Amino acid sequence: MALDTGTTAWLLTATALVMLMTPGVGFFYGGLVRRKNFISMVALSFIVFALVSIQWVLFGYSLSFGQDIGGFIGNLDFLGLNGVGMEAGDAGYPPLLFVAFQLVFAAIALAIVTSGFAERVKLSAFVVFALLWTTLVYDPLAHWAWGGGWAMGIGSLDFAGGTVVHISSGFAALAVAFVIGKRAGFGQYSMEPHNIPMTLLGAALLWFGWFGFNAGSALAANSLAASAFLVTNISAAAGGLAWLAASWVRGKPSSLGMVSGAIAGLVAITPAAGYVTVPGAMAIGLIAGLLCYGCMLWRIRKGLDESLDAWSIHGMGGLWGAIATGIFAMAAVNGYSGLLEGNVDQFLANAVGAFAALIYAFVVTLVLAKVVDKVIGLRVTEEEEYVGLDISQHGERT
Repeated sequence: MALDTGTTAWLLTATALVMLMTPGVGFFYGGLVRRKNFISMVALSFIVFALVSIQWVLFGYSLSFGQDIGGFIGNLDFLGLNGVGMEAGDAGYPPLLFVAFQLVFAAIALAIVTSGFAERVKLSAFVVFALLWTTLVYDPLAHWAWGGGWAMGIGSLDFAGGTVVHISSGFAALAVAFVIGKRAGFGQYSMEPHNIPMTLLGAALLWFGWFGFNAGSALAANSLAASAFLVTNISAAAGGLAWLAASWVRGKPSSLGMVSGAIAGLVAITPAAGYVTVPGAMAIGLIAGLLCYGCMLWRIRKGLDESLDAWSIHGMGGLWGAIATGIFAMAAVNGYSGLLEGNVDQFLANAVGAFAALIYAFVVTLVLAKVVDKVIGLRVTEEEEYVGLDISQHGERT
């Protein structure tokens, strides 16, 4: 097939949009921590992008999209991108472009996990954990859902990463928080966000980049991409307004709550973006905003120090989105029907895929974090934590 310049141009654009989401996560998280740790949170996102870029082209892509081994992982046929060419194949765009597009997905997933390390991680330990997590958690999950693995085989739908990116990263962040422990003084004195405008900027970058995330996953410049683009925005809007309204009932309607709800809506629509209509997207976003807000309140009541809320927004939002895909999928959109159209099998396949990803990501991350903590030590010293990671880890000030 000849090169489709329209599709190729769109996928290049979508790849760049998704890349922007990784520093977007850094700014979003950076505004939520104390000033002495702002540089650290932003730097982690840039470090993540560099680490995953190298890991992905060396062997990560092959593990994710290589020939299937037992439904669990790909082989190493594409080691070092061996055999991945520049010539357009049947899809109309260069295979190397697909490599780049999937690379930025792997990077954003790991960036979200940094929530569980906030304000207390030793950089050297994080680098080791990051490479292990991407290889042993993200790559297998990507293969399950997109590379010919068992989840793909049973018909579990994940259009743009509800299980692969969001369930995995959200529950991984929770596992990390359990292992690394609470920040010194957590629950004893205030640890309020130091820069809400910076967090709002990060949210804007994420919302913007998400159009490449979801619409780009159509892998073509076509009507499906247009539909995914629109439902992505609708779900985000519904989620933001739902969280805003719920927080307003309990007190003042915060800007942070509004953008947190929008991200919850974006997370939840991610697995469903290529399968649902506008009314379905509105319902998915509305429920996501309320559900994730409720999960955040539960976390606070339980005193869990996963305080940047990757678990409540990405983990639980991704879980709801994966299940909702099996409910709201409409055959008229992409040929797949869900529970509302009487397809119980699709609902069950998506539920199985979602909970399998949840359990695998949480358990394997828990083990990896414990091993790294035992061998290297995940956490900085008490003195370094008191001074702040900007100075103790990077020798820089905000």
